[in-house]
Amino acid sequence: MKIVYDKRYTGVYENDPAAAPGRMEPIAKELASFEFVQPKSAREDDILLCHTQSHISYIRSDVRLFEMAMLAAGGALEAADLAAQGEAAFAAIRPPGHHASADSCWGFCFFNNIAIAVSWLLENGKIKSALILDFDLHFGDGTHNIFEANPAVTYFHPEDVTGKGFIEKVNSHLNTCQADMIAVSAGFDRHVEDWGRLLTTEDYRTIGGIVKEYALNNCKGGRFGVLEGGYNHSVLGKNVRAFVEGMA
Repeated sequence: MKIVYDKRYTGVYENDPAAAPGRMEPIAKELASFEFVQPKSAREDDILLCHTQSHISYIRSDVRLFEMAMLAAGGALEAADLAAQGEAAFAAIRPPGHHASADSCWGFCFFNNIAIAVSWLLENGKIKSALILDFDLHFGDGTHNIFEANPAVTYFHPEDVTGKGFIEKVNSHLNTCQADMIAVSAGFDRHVEDWGRLLTTEDYRTIGGIVKEYALNNCKGGRFGVLEGGYNHSVLGKNVRAFVEGMA
């Protein structure tokens, strides 16, 4: 299991909860026992796999934001490439991405990191199909919009009123779906001490284990995750570590 991370992700690029100071440091600290891989920034051609030129120009108008968004997309691409080589990976990146559609964005997102990474895998013939599990509190409308007409990609955003029911839905869906790769939009804002007030830290470990089992049984081990939401800094690092340990 490898962690894709760059200290530049600690930089404050916007005035929103995902960009808040002190958010990335506890994640890096909790994951310190894993091997870290430093990403390169994405190329514009990578972004164009999912976004329009006008959207790229819009984000580029804010130089600092554009640099961070390109680095985040690059981190997701690195994690996807590692997964295609048989190495489970997690991209501890920001800004998040699952609310970014082809020509619009909102919800602290700018480029759709996971959609770009999955599209890159497909475009380069590394996979023929993918399942995207998004366990963030919020529905990833951008990811859904980008892949809605693409039969090669299944997007799944589970919902339930109990933690047990939520995990059962994850397990049930993953075990009935066939794909070459599982990509996870890993948002931790459903935690009992975060906005969603539903899942425990151990629930994230369980979900990571389900992802691993599904990947080994159906995807020849191919699996990677990218960070989305999660805003209580006092528990975020522990939640990420639990998920990563389960998926490792």
